[in-house]
Amino acid sequence: MKKRKTLAIGIITLMILIGAKVSAQEKEQEKEKPVFITVTTLHRNLDSKLKAKDWKAAEQEYFDKVTSKNDLIIGSELMTHYYTDDNTEIVLVTVYRTWEDIEKANALSDDLVKKGWPDEKARKAFFEKYDAFYGPVHSDEIYQSVTSIGRKEYKDETKKPMIVYLRKSQLSMKGDSKKAKEFNDKITFKDPYIKAYYPLRHSWGSNSTDFLEAFYYDSLADMEKSNDKIDELIKSTWPNEKDADAFFDELEKSFTGKHSDYIYRNIPSLSK
Repeated sequence: MKKRKTLAIGIITLMILIGAKVSAQEKEQEKEKPVFITVTTLHRNLDSKLKAKDWKAAEQEYFDKVTSKNDLIIGSELMTHYYTDDNTEIVLVTVYRTWEDIEKANALSDDLVKKGWPDEKARKAFFEKYDAFYGPVHSDEIYQSVTSIGRKEYKDETKKPMIVYLRKSQLSMKGDSKKAKEFNDKITFKDPYIKAYYPLRHSWGSNSTDFLEAFYYDSLADMEKSNDKIDELIKSTWPNEKDADAFFDELEKSFTGKHSDYIYRNIPSLSK
């Protein structure tokens, strides 16, 4: 059961799906189109004497003047280290409708920067201070949302920081994705402690087998309660142990068995 629980907890980043305006009948027939998600891992500059409140104020100003006004960015999240192997990590997640929109959005952001800080000296001063918060090294990955196994949309009702648990697994390129959808329908989406769930897979980056899942929780305590709830749902869904073993044996064929875990906190005022 421990093995099942680990897999069940799973792994978000952030999946926003935009459908065309069609009739109700056409909507039922229309397949959801995947979106593209860039994940940029930045690092705090530990040598900087600037305070955390100054960093947040600078990020908020940039968000208000640029990110929030860029229509080609359909989703955005800034997450800070909570439980990872690097306390300097700051992760920026940005969502686009298409691959082409990634480049177009960058150009639009450049225009918005000029409008947001029309005075060149003021603009230069702002970005010199902004850049001082971060070290020179960062990494980029691009993912594509996985629409075939479902998702649970994030609804920010409290405006309080949430726990974002990311699980990165390696796909074996085998198995049946229908089992993953069945598991989500019967377990993940029935767990009240999981407030949102987004599955993503590699599109551009260092490892083509990467499969990333993002889970949102109200608290670490709820994340722990989710473990017990998942056990309960598994037992009620597959009361016969042989049936449970057969299902999970098939489900696990999709993965190599290797995964890594990361826990972050989001900043609601910087979410789009």
